[in-house]
Amino acid sequence: MLWSIIIGGFIGLAAGAITKKGGSMGIIANVFAGLIGSSVGQSLFGTWGPSLAGMSLIPSIAGAVIVVAVVSFFLGKKG
Repeated sequence: MLWSIIIGGFIGLAAGAITKKGGSMGIIANVFAGLIGSSVGQSLFGTWGPSLAGMSLIPSIAGAVIVVAVVSFFLGKKG
């Protein structure tokens, strides 16, 4: 479980760096984006590529980028 949280944090951090919104989210939000994005990415893109802690890295990062982009779209600053 702890290993999944750590890998989820790195996936969320990578997604935040790709979308340029990771710094404004915070560590907890990066972990949640990584864990939720991993689930979304593996559902959409399958489980191919290298894997750590039961998460396929490439689909997980792609899913986390989608999650970060959608969340930042809805919670972004209006103005």
